[in-house]
Amino acid sequence: MNAAVICLLSLIVFAFGYFVYSAHLARHVFQLRDDEPVPAHTHEDGVDFVPTNKHVLFGHHYASIAGAAPIIGPAVAVVWGWLPALLWVVLGVVFMGAMHDFATLVMSMRHDGLSVGSVSAKVLGPRTRTLFLLVIFALIVIVVAVFAKAIAGLFIKQPGTVIPINFEILVALVIGWLCYRKKAKMLVPSIGALVALYAMVFVGIDNPVSLASLVGAENQMTAWVVLLLAYSFIASVLPVWTLLQPRDYINSHQLLVGMAALLLGIFIGQPHMTAPAINHADAGAPPIFPFLFVTIACGAISGFHGLVSSGTTSKQIACAADARPIGYGAMLGEGLLALIATLAVGAGLGDFSVHYHHMPSAPQGVGMFVQGAASFLGALGIPSNVGQVLVAVLVISFAATSLDTGVRIQRFIIAELGESWNIDALKNRYLGGGIAVGLPLLLFLAGKEKTLWPLFGAANQMLAGLSLVVVSVWLYRERRPWAYAAIPMALVLVIAAAALISKAHTLFSTGHFALATVAALLLLLELWIVIEGAVAVARSRHEAEQPA
Repeated sequence: MNAAVICLLSLIVFAFGYFVYSAHLARHVFQLRDDEPVPAHTHEDGVDFVPTNKHVLFGHHYASIAGAAPIIGPAVAVVWGWLPALLWVVLGVVFMGAMHDFATLVMSMRHDGLSVGSVSAKVLGPRTRTLFLLVIFALIVIVVAVFAKAIAGLFIKQPGTVIPINFEILVALVIGWLCYRKKAKMLVPSIGALVALYAMVFVGIDNPVSLASLVGAENQMTAWVVLLLAYSFIASVLPVWTLLQPRDYINSHQLLVGMAALLLGIFIGQPHMTAPAINHADAGAPPIFPFLFVTIACGAISGFHGLVSSGTTSKQIACAADARPIGYGAMLGEGLLALIATLAVGAGLGDFSVHYHHMPSAPQGVGMFVQGAASFLGALGIPSNVGQVLVAVLVISFAATSLDTGVRIQRFIIAELGESWNIDALKNRYLGGGIAVGLPLLLFLAGKEKTLWPLFGAANQMLAGLSLVVVSVWLYRERRPWAYAAIPMALVLVIAAAALISKAHTLFSTGHFALATVAALLLLLELWIVIEGAVAVARSRHEAEQPA
């Protein structure tokens, strides 16, 4: 089948999602008003609570959620065929993922910018706050370890990316200073930075950077992971205007330009799908249910996005109505990236059986996406070596954004745990940032990261389901339509529970006892929070039945 036709039909569904479904949610479910107070104004502090132009904030939010996961997940999941992956990406994004991101953003915005874990204490009961925070804490440790390894692997495989990526960071610091201190507009400098970034790609191709000569080829991965985590620590403790906002704004332009070029390549090249629509994978692949869903993970619905929505974005919303284009619209953009990833490995690699004779690992999935996407750029006359570096820079930029955003969010979570446990030291942002990068480093050094992607996917979607538990109960208590959240909540929790049960069994049988215990504990926490949600609904119903 022609990949361009598949792409066009998917874009039509995405357009329906934004112009029809999200408008209905904004008007009839969340009842957004332009004039309602928002935390960025009521708690403005110049560090975390900063009223931000919606275009700049869209860039930060989009770049923070659109990391490597919507690329890795679909690139691996095509082992079951392109059709199941495509259906879950497109329909999952419109009716579940984008709704989840939008809902958690609005809910946090109306609870003083608190994280979804802290909001759960107000909505479900005080016990759930610590439960939620522990789930989030465990997920982010896994996220940071996985993404740091993925970026390090791309730096090693594509050394031409090192110079342009570091150039982007330095330029973002300059733009942040100009825009915040000198009140300059961010649009023109960021576009100039994007043009310069593309020029630096050619510099990087001519001057590849490798750490092999300094630390030895066998130690490159570790060295890059340490450097990436050190960078993430610094980025997480700086004010958001210093690096986070300008870099993410540049990255949002880069992603839009990159995806536009890839879409143009698809429509010009008219590639045909070489992967089977449905593939009965048998070479070490787990069953399609539930693992297709948790493998694609962020490409359809992601609990991590709720952490971004309630962790950083809700503290920067300048106008309540901005929540719709930022919350719902950015997830559609992530769905578009997942769609392109599905088409890249389904139509851009040639002989499917050569690449998918066994289930690929996460790093292999990234490599195949880079190769397949570069073939789309080839339809625009871009040489393969240049195209692969361009795509790799795109992937690294967004994986790095999710990496340091994850560390910043973990700092917030550690501070909230410190508040719950009356440990004032945990509220220190430097100590919190150190813990946020130290534990993923230990996980990486322990050599367990190879088993983490399926566990990450299951925990990630479990968190999305639990966040929707809080949203559903909140809407129920507010006497607003709550089925829009409750239906996807039920589906995602069933998928996540099935995946965690299967993964715990596999990890235990292969001797990964610590990770098997983590999976089992996550399953117990899911059940506990669901019970707390049911109790909160019953309590609210009982209160409503009492005479005034």
